[in-house]
Amino acid sequence: MKVIDSSLLDKVSVEAKESPRLRMNYNFHESLEDKCHRFLNAVEPGTVVEIHRHPTKDETFVLLRGRVVVYTYNDDGEA
Repeated sequence: MKVIDSSLLDKVSVEAKESPRLRMNYNFHESLEDKCHRFLNAVEPGTVVEIHRHPTKDETFVLLRGRVVVYTYNDDGEA
């Protein structure tokens, strides 16, 4: 079992702040070949996650702290 606590969130946030992209993953899965990928994604102010989609996978967000703005688009790329 892996525990998500303030210490882990702080650690990943520090790594995100030091990253040129201003974000950092902490993977819970063991390898990229695992069927299910679960991870924390620390996203610091100023980062931009480009528009993308996963046509064969679901994506779920759970906001643990902070705030976020999310834009959704249809299949034609329209907001």
